[in-house]
Amino acid sequence: MLEFPEFLTIPLANWVDNVMQWVLINWGPAFDAVGNVILQMLLGIEKFLLWLPWWVIVPLVGLLAWRVMHRWWLGLLMASFLVLIGSFGYWDLSMMTLAVVIASVIISLAIGIPTGILMARSDRIEAIIKPQLDAMQTMPSFVYLIPALMLFGLGKVPAVFATIIYAVPPVIRLTNVGIRQVSHSVIEAAQAFGSSSRQILFDVQIPLAIPSIMVGINQTTMMALAMVVIASMIGARGLGLEVLLSINRIEIGRGFEAGLSIVLLAIIIDRITSAMAARQQREIKTYD
Repeated sequence: MLEFPEFLTIPLANWVDNVMQWVLINWGPAFDAVGNVILQMLLGIEKFLLWLPWWVIVPLVGLLAWRVMHRWWLGLLMASFLVLIGSFGYWDLSMMTLAVVIASVIISLAIGIPTGILMARSDRIEAIIKPQLDAMQTMPSFVYLIPALMLFGLGKVPAVFATIIYAVPPVIRLTNVGIRQVSHSVIEAAQAFGSSSRQILFDVQIPLAIPSIMVGINQTTMMALAMVVIASMIGARGLGLEVLLSINRIEIGRGFEAGLSIVLLAIIIDRITSAMAARQQREIKTYD
């Protein structure tokens, strides 16, 4: 009487395994083709970042930070963070990590922004996608590694795939929210001037929702960077692998340097993208 009845047991694990087997058998070549495209894009970004000399990247990041944050000392500080990462001996590894983040963010935005627009245009689509986003954000990130390994094997591609699943929800949600929060009076005014539904979307709603979309891009980028350590468990090289090796070998100093390098990269990315979002917000207010 105290034990849970066996006849109520649901063999969900077996169902999921059967679905994955069916997908591998019937869609394996398609996933191989997608994986090859992702790999070529990732390798191209990585080779470009490693090809650029450090004395080119550091001033460019400092100049960008100065322009978007309007503080020369902030630009100098962001540049000094990159120099500090290089002084730890992690310049190449940080560029590899940045390549994974950039590739993941590009694909996440290509998926997330159109999905957010569809959600904003249809309450039914929003009701269907919202529970999926809830599951993607609450599911332990280690679980994403299992289908990634099965579909793409070990290496950089499954790391990007797992990172996309983890990082794409914020940009979808904030794109949806940003478009839905556009004032109805503005939309009515556009309709009064004879604007079509497409013109209202691309000429009114999306421009006014850009600050919210920029915040979504910021959050997606930060979440992608947060996955680098977990992604290193399935073959992604970079700073995450250094953290993982330091844990396995109990090398505290090595782990601290690699972890601090990830933190510094996160600060640089967060401050620059946040400043861009704030700048868009000020431009919208000035326009209003």
